[in-house]
Amino acid sequence: MKTNMLNSERGVATLVALLMMGMLLLIGLAALTTFDDEVTIAGNEMQEMRAFYAAEAGLEQASAILQTIYDSTGSPPDVMPTGQSEINDCVVAYAVEDDGPEQMKQLSTGALSGLNARVKSFSIKAIGISPTDHSKVTVSQSFESALVPIFQYSVFYNDDLEISAGADLTQMGRVHTNSDIYIQSTADMQVEDYITAAGKIRHGNKAGIGGGGGDVKIRNIAGDLITMKDGADWMDADNADWYDSSVGRWQGRVQDAAHGQERMRLPLAESDDPHKMIDRGAGNPDSYEHEATLIIKDGVVTRQLADGSWQDVTAAMITDGTLSYAGNAFYDQRELNYVDVTDLDIGKMYANGYAPTNGVVYFADNIDGGEWPALRVKNGSQLSDGLTIASENPLYTVGDFNSTAKKPAALMADAITVLSDNWVDAKGVNPKGDRIAMNTTINAALVTGSTESTPGNYNGGLENLAHFLETWTGNDFTWTGSAVNLWKSNQATGAWNTSYYSDPTRKWTYDTDLNDPAKHPPASPTVQVFQRTGWSQEFVNYAVKAAESNPSL
Repeated sequence: MKTNMLNSERGVATLVALLMMGMLLLIGLAALTTFDDEVTIAGNEMQEMRAFYAAEAGLEQASAILQTIYDSTGSPPDVMPTGQSEINDCVVAYAVEDDGPEQMKQLSTGALSGLNARVKSFSIKAIGISPTDHSKVTVSQSFESALVPIFQYSVFYNDDLEISAGADLTQMGRVHTNSDIYIQSTADMQVEDYITAAGKIRHGNKAGIGGGGGDVKIRNIAGDLITMKDGADWMDADNADWYDSSVGRWQGRVQDAAHGQERMRLPLAESDDPHKMIDRGAGNPDSYEHEATLIIKDGVVTRQLADGSWQDVTAAMITDGTLSYAGNAFYDQRELNYVDVTDLDIGKMYANGYAPTNGVVYFADNIDGGEWPALRVKNGSQLSDGLTIASENPLYTVGDFNSTAKKPAALMADAITVLSDNWVDAKGVNPKGDRIAMNTTINAALVTGSTESTPGNYNGGLENLAHFLETWTGNDFTWTGSAVNLWKSNQATGAWNTSYYSDPTRKWTYDTDLNDPAKHPPASPTVQVFQRTGWSQEFVNYAVKAAESNPSL
């Protein structure tokens, strides 16, 4: 009886064991199936990712082609770029679509937010296909080329921007440089708007000169003035916590290369040298000589008439006193040279009918007899219309310019020197105490150059962008406009120091009329910015095998 029961239990145990083995086998098979499915899914995801990154690379390739065409021609392409290539073992195709005519609109991205620009828009689509499983990813982005009128910046530099304020200074308007910013103040300085640099933002002086113990405060997005001081040090690009702390303090109002700020390119056709803008026009498509309808060159004056023809008005302008060449030389103690100026009487230019039909005057003169040629404008307190004067040579102003019934105006030159109405040519060689200035007002955007600061030798900085040759102590230099420094001076290369002048009381401010491009001077310069303004992934699916070698958009 016991034997039968034992045999019976052994049979049950065997059955249970077989059932358990069956269950384990089923679990194992299920695990293998699941693992195989996961491997397949992971493989599919990997191929989709490869196709995705290939499509992204296609977008970048197309946008790079657009930028290259703009860089080489200054214009959008006549035929929209399309192409196909292999990237990351995937096949990728891209195509660009023109979204229509250029439009004036307000930008809305980052540090450019609020600026007006002439915008040309494009749509780019790219498809990436993995040859392994034919996974197919389609991505799109919108792309803009924006021409930003440069005078919307209170201060715009192409090279290093140096500010070493010796008195209280409130800097209104946007500040940008395509290189580094060096900023300090002996007194107190406050920056009221965006301050951006394609290089680094540093507290201090590039030449290593002191005088930077005063505070520098920058207004953040919330409207609060926040100091650059960081305990006993300064919060700038040399600080290890620069990115996080600058964002926390100023909420995007302060940006340099660490924040992704890039250079803002001048759309020059055939040169990376902005000085070409004021150089002569022969073989130089970027010259303002091509913009001008009144040209004073090497002693000859021509004016374009309304019908497009040109008229030689040299003799007439000299006879009625609009233009004067003879006996105008004086000594410039900064340049340590005599300056043989051509005097242009702005009031007589309008009164005698020589005004440029489009508001642009161009000047260039060769060195003659060892003296230094330059243009000097006088009697310019009231303009009849918008006016831009561009000079290959240095430019001097005498007395007020555009101070009555202000019009849009710009002065562009190798260097710009401000002389008051008290200036006497014969006293140029005298000590500075014999050259006493008087209050002077200029309303104009200034586009000019500077020299290079070297250790121990400061170039004068933003505060001396306009040069001085008189004793201004107790007198005001009132200037409303935009300060633009685009080049190193080729001719006015004298060193800055205070032996030949003393500082005016600088009553400077940004001209808020320049926020409206419709109120800009004739032929105002622009900078070009490329922006990716939108992105989308349209779908992921699987292509037929034939599409591997010829993906269709």
